[in-house]
Amino acid sequence: MTKFNDFLKEQLNDPLLRAEYEALEPEFTIIQAMIDARKSAGLTQKQLSEKTGIAQADISKLENGNANPSLRTLRRLANGLGMRLKVEFVPAGNQ
Repeated sequence: MTKFNDFLKEQLNDPLLRAEYEALEPEFTIIQAMIDARKSAGLTQKQLSEKTGIAQADISKLENGNANPSLRTLRRLANGLGMRLKVEFVPAGNQ
């Protein structure tokens, strides 16, 4: 992964690319949180699908960044994982 990280670091020297990358950070954070929570719960996508009633294909799309979840969907995922959903607004300087 070092080669990718080196490449990314180099590319982020471009101010326009950096701005776009940073604009997507909240989406990346949500995606990673969903994946981490599912794995911490020891569940496959299929098992989470069975617990939530959300199609496994839709869970896959969410985890791959190919769909934008609604708050309702995020709540269903959290409930299926035995968790609660917490959404925060933080000052822009604390990213």
